[in-house]
Amino acid sequence: MTSLITGGSGFLGSSIARELISQGENVVLFNRSGKQGMIPDSIVDKVVFEQGDLACWAEVLDVVSKHKVDTIYHCGALLSGSAEESPLKAYEVNTLGTWYILEAARLFDVKKVLFVSSIASFGSYIEDPVPNTAPQYPSTLYGVSKVSSERLGEYYKTKFDVNFRGVRFPSVIGPKRGEGGASAYSSLVFEKAVLGEPYSIYVEPNSKIPLLYIKDAVKALIELGNADENSLNYRMYNIRGFSPTAKQIVEEIKEILPDAEISFDPNQDMINIVDGWPDCLDDSEAQNDWGWKNDYNIKDTLLDFKNELEC
Repeated sequence: MTSLITGGSGFLGSSIARELISQGENVVLFNRSGKQGMIPDSIVDKVVFEQGDLACWAEVLDVVSKHKVDTIYHCGALLSGSAEESPLKAYEVNTLGTWYILEAARLFDVKKVLFVSSIASFGSYIEDPVPNTAPQYPSTLYGVSKVSSERLGEYYKTKFDVNFRGVRFPSVIGPKRGEGGASAYSSLVFEKAVLGEPYSIYVEPNSKIPLLYIKDAVKALIELGNADENSLNYRMYNIRGFSPTAKQIVEEIKEILPDAEISFDPNQDMINIVDGWPDCLDDSEAQNDWGWKNDYNIKDTLLDFKNELEC
């Protein structure tokens, strides 16, 4: 079995690659740099790196046909900040790129396309927890691109029987995620505490954020890919992790790492963004259809952060 991961050297893609390699699959990583990125040294010789741009139809077509791909994990995208700065490029990469992936899957009989969407596909003023079928009226171009990609995937399933399946994640956190995005504090506060470095949180103590640990995110994608087609009532599924306040995160960290230096230095712009998100996604449809259940709560996440960073 050969799996292609778009955005393969990034935070999520590298974690998917590590898990697939452990399961004995052949893995091809497709990204703009074609370099190692966040791929751990332990598997760098076990994956194939292919440099390419999702916005280039010829390059997408070539990588799928060249490697006789069975499954595509479509994680590649310009994230929210970059999308707002470069809207045309974001449309080309995020929306046209998904179209190219789906068309390549159709042409070369790819067995499954697993797509990563986001809580950002939902707008404000909706139910909380957000139902799987809640209306999607995003306020960012990134969110718009995710909604359009979801609809494209559903179209390709209906029209051409491309086996498109996808998940909507809350903020995915994990070691070495990086500093980009308004939700970055939720990873950095764990990481800095484990590394013994001080950290200042830029939201209020009562600011709540929906989170999913990286290992649960990988698990969700792979389990959905393996699910019986006859059990699926939807092509897209909400995935829920846990939704702590910043204060709760700090309290959990202090319980395990009492010397952690964590303070609050609220930034109103960041507060407005974080407080504008739904508290959590309702993932009951994923639970019912394919038995989804997350493994990590706040404490489990912190302990695994510690284990991964100390290895």
